[in-house]
Amino acid sequence: MTQSGKGKRKGGNVVEAVRTIAKPIAESLGLELWDVRYVKEGADWFLRIFIDKPEGIGIDDCTAMSRAVDGPLDELDPIQQAYCLEVCSPGINRQLVRPEHFEAFLGAPVRVKLIRPLEDGTKILSGTLDAYTPEGAVVLLMDEETSCTIEKKEIVSVCVADDDDLFDE
Repeated sequence: MTQSGKGKRKGGNVVEAVRTIAKPIAESLGLELWDVRYVKEGADWFLRIFIDKPEGIGIDDCTAMSRAVDGPLDELDPIQQAYCLEVCSPGINRQLVRPEHFEAFLGAPVRVKLIRPLEDGTKILSGTLDAYTPEGAVVLLMDEETSCTIEKKEIVSVCVADDDDLFDE
């Protein structure tokens, strides 16, 4: 558990402060900073740093990043509470969050979880990511003839689907 006491940042401010610290460190290690999340689970706070590289992430990569970022985080102190630092891979079913994530996975199978169900009760849509607009709308190809545009405000999450079995619901 890392203890911190000075920085009075919350939510998004913490994430952006940590991104600023972690991105050059990841790059110096030959890694890409995929995402940063700062979440409370029960009574505990977790700072999760997701890293990636073309050939995939191993435990040695996570260890190297954790060791490299720990000192700068303690020194710059962007987080007020005690927290658990976790460095990990975004995984095969990675969540697409930032515009560059969507751009990188255009043409890939994805699964979109909606905030509210559609009229037919569907709350999860699967299809091919066809487009992502600057406003955050996602365009899915459901099949060869059908597409669906979903506004960002209607989406809980968009994740990469790892195989065709995810489309059989």
